[in-house]
Amino acid sequence: MKKLIKQTALFLSALAAFLSFPSCHRASDRIIYNDSKTPVERFGKLSVEGTHLCDSAGNPVQLCGLSSHGLHWYGKYANPDVLKWLRDDFNADLWRAAMYVGGNGGYAQNRGMASKVIESIEAAKETGLYVIVDWHVLPECDPLLYVKQSEEFFEMIASTYADCPNIIYEICNEPNGDKVTWEGNIKPYAERIIPIIRKHCDNVIVVGTPCWSSDLVSAAASPIEGQKNIMYTLHFYAGSHGKDSRNVAENAIKNGLPIFVTEWGTTQASGDGGVYEKETLEWMKFLAKNKISWANWSVNNKGEDSGVLKYNKDRDAKGGWQESDLQPSGILVRKILRGEIR
Repeated sequence: MKKLIKQTALFLSALAAFLSFPSCHRASDRIIYNDSKTPVERFGKLSVEGTHLCDSAGNPVQLCGLSSHGLHWYGKYANPDVLKWLRDDFNADLWRAAMYVGGNGGYAQNRGMASKVIESIEAAKETGLYVIVDWHVLPECDPLLYVKQSEEFFEMIASTYADCPNIIYEICNEPNGDKVTWEGNIKPYAERIIPIIRKHCDNVIVVGTPCWSSDLVSAAASPIEGQKNIMYTLHFYAGSHGKDSRNVAENAIKNGLPIFVTEWGTTQASGDGGVYEKETLEWMKFLAKNKISWANWSVNNKGEDSGVLKYNKDRDAKGGWQESDLQPSGILVRKILRGEIR
């Protein structure tokens, strides 16, 4: 009888402790907050401590959200209506503004593309989301190719928004190519861009890694020195990257490298091939366990498997999407963000 009374007392004590923390619960591997705050109100100015992204109180946080597609194609979704919908219905913490640099319509040929990034920043400020300002290196392979344009762009954004806690700077999306290395190209590029941003603010900066931001080994062996609030990019697509990629990430963390998954998809790396739900959920467990923040690719309506919207849905970019408007990937990511699936 005494044992039963003791067990009952322990249960009631645990229940009382649980009920005393109504601000969040874990319906799945994603923590869901019920405090009526926007993400920026909740977490404040971010910093990097050890291998973790941390809130203004120094507590590790995992921010999760969605990436735009290329803003020169689908920039219409970078508006307060859509970001508010992603915040309130999808339960997103962040929006990634992907501004292509090279290729037709990218910033190198069209400086006006910066306006779409600014629209994203202003919409994020209005809705209380964090925004990743993504210098989307991809077709040009080497971030040094347009380094002068990058210096110009980040000087403009960092000086304009010096006091904005919402912004996370992603200074090179996916460096790639056999001749593009960490020591020869990416690190020297980062060492030119980081001081430009640091003249104005100490916001978190995420540095791309070789091989389409999949090679963390090089960065872990020779990280950026003399700077704070620096993280490193890992990208994956669940249909193409699995346990081996997670092992690379785990080893990098053990070696002290702070990781931010600024882009991932539920599909193959091509953006198609169907949704790999089982593999996606393995990744979600890994990221939640290690409190690695992420942005899912991507909000567009071109009908690709990795997109959120079905073909031609929400042409006016108003938000308010029904499940019938969403691609299977959009449905799965929404459930993950809302804590509705394990």
